Amino acid sequence: MDKNVTFVTFLLKWEMMEHDIDALYYNAVDLLKEMISTPSFSREEDPVAKLIANQMRKMGFEPQRLGNNLWIQNKDFDEVKPTILLNSHMDTVKPVSGWTKDPFCPEVEEDTLYGLGSNDAGASLVCLLHTFFILSSKKQDYNLVFLASCEEEVSGKNGAEAAVPLLPPITFGIVGEPTQMHPAIAEKGLMVLDCIAKGRAGHAARDEGENAIYNALQDIEWFKSYQFPKVSDLLGSVKMSVTMINSGTQHNVVPDRCEFVVDVRSNELYSNQELFEIIDKHTRCEVVPRSFRLNSSRIAIENPFVQRAIMIGKEPYGSPTLSDQAFMPFPTLKMGPGDSARSHTADEYILLSEIREAIELYVKLLDGLRI
Repeated sequence: MDKNVTFVTFLLKWEMMEHDIDALYYNAVDLLKEMISTPSFSREEDPVAKLIANQMRKMGFEPQRLGNNLWIQNKDFDEVKPTILLNSHMDTVKPVSGWTKDPFCPEVEEDTLYGLGSNDAGASLVCLLHTFFILSSKKQDYNLVFLASCEEEVSGKNGAEAAVPLLPPITFGIVGEPTQMHPAIAEKGLMVLDCIAKGRAGHAARDEGENAIYNALQDIEWFKSYQFPKVSDLLGSVKMSVTMINSGTQHNVVPDRCEFVVDVRSNELYSNQELFEIIDKHTRCEVVPRSFRLNSSRIAIENPFVQRAIMIGKEPYGSPTLSDQAFMPFPTLKMGPGDSARSHTADEYILLSEIREAIELYVKLLDGLRI
């Protein structure tokens, strides 16, 4: 075939695709404004789930629902093909103090859209949803599933963790979070430890008792100074932080119990179970993990989607923050419009240009992809 004809065909196809992107960009912004206007705190997402479901139906897709999780799949789903998951979460944290605007009133100033959840992760959700609409309208070598999950901000068990097992087998997933559209190909895990150091009560005026606080200090110093030997090239070392402490009943009683909490951020070189076993060997206090659910994750840099992103100048990196990737037992990466530094802050915002660019970039990276 004439190369010039092939190139012209490509340009015509892309011009048609750009028309689709322009049309759906406005739909995406309108949906995001509606989402901002609808409080959707974790475990209270039902009203916003109904909004998203209505948008899915308007575009000809009937969503499946579990709790407040919603998902749809392309109409010509073929079990023989690999399946790509597009996911983001619909819930938000509660607004922090310091907002100078109404967090539930979408306000546009030039290129900036203000509102709670605009950056984390409403923009990612509407961009991935409308990317799904564009890509599922044409033949691909893969299936597409879009999942709008709930309870992400609290790592709830009724969110993605409950929904993912009900999806078709997934080959690869994109989790929408604010990454400035750079691919986060690894993310740290989380394990929270409740620690109890014990002593023996006594009168503070006399030389009696065993101070549980002093016993706790020995372990706290270990948590502060210990370095795990395996260091990740993307995520660095395992990080442990003592974040809460509670002890004592009154000033003149030597405390017999000291409780403290440790936040452990794991890299992909250790499972949370392995970290706990090491910690338990080195500490004297009682250490109780709240769960081992939230492990670190990583995808190979050779992944075809990652390679496409690198070819257009995007830089893979390791993310210190947690997402629903922790509940996905298949290769995933985190990528979305916005900036993580804006998340959970007063006057949270997203740029309208970031939304338009994200839809275009998702489509460019996914259209015709072979995995």
